[in-house]
Amino acid sequence: MPKISDAQPLPRIIIDDVHKTFKLRHTHSIKETALAAIRRKPLTTDFHALDGVSFDIQQGESVALLGFNGSGKSTMLKLISGVLEPDEGTVLTRGRVAGLIEVGAGFHPDLSGRENIFLNAAILGMTKKETEARYDEIVAFSEIEQFIDTEVKHYSSGMFLRLAFSVAIHTEMDVLLIDEILSVGDEPFQKKCLARVRELHAQGKTLVVVSHDLNMVSNLCDRGILLQKGKVRFDGPSAEAVAVMRS
Repeated sequence: MPKISDAQPLPRIIIDDVHKTFKLRHTHSIKETALAAIRRKPLTTDFHALDGVSFDIQQGESVALLGFNGSGKSTMLKLISGVLEPDEGTVLTRGRVAGLIEVGAGFHPDLSGRENIFLNAAILGMTKKETEARYDEIVAFSEIEQFIDTEVKHYSSGMFLRLAFSVAIHTEMDVLLIDEILSVGDEPFQKKCLARVRELHAQGKTLVVVSHDLNMVSNLCDRGILLQKGKVRFDGPSAEAVAVMRS
């Protein structure tokens, strides 16, 4: 029998035959609904965002979820983060997951940047003591020290990005999910963010990235999973996944 120490580590993420369907409405008012009913037109149609998707992601892997708009990649990221639940199939994660799914998600507009750091960190699973220990690092990375006590409803999208990214990457996480957020903000900050993401990967963190910047993800990620119409079309080296997507 193999020794326990010789056994392969458990995957960080398991996606097993996952299905997710959304209802698309075709009417936007009572009048439109009544007319559609009279004309016997369907009020909704089913959109199969994910249709039997399966894959595993191992500890320390950097994976790009690729696909054109409507392919299901952002839906998959939200399922992994726990924002959505599958209609069928299983989504399992091991360890603490931090997600940069949408700029400013989890921020309260009437609270200051300082207060939102503690709120957002708590949502990501950090204790108050952990947040206090990293507070100065979070603020310094965000580069918005002078606005930290301003209500975030007065922040620009770029300021939201800086603070949201800074909180997420300073949490104690095992898996980091990133959805298009690196495409927002000025170039110097983008480079700073990418450098930090590479540093986390070097530390053994698992990365799952969604982006339309194919050159960036092929350089950042070792593996690419290409989704097409809710199914896995390709799963392999990121450069090959990008080539298949472009073909």
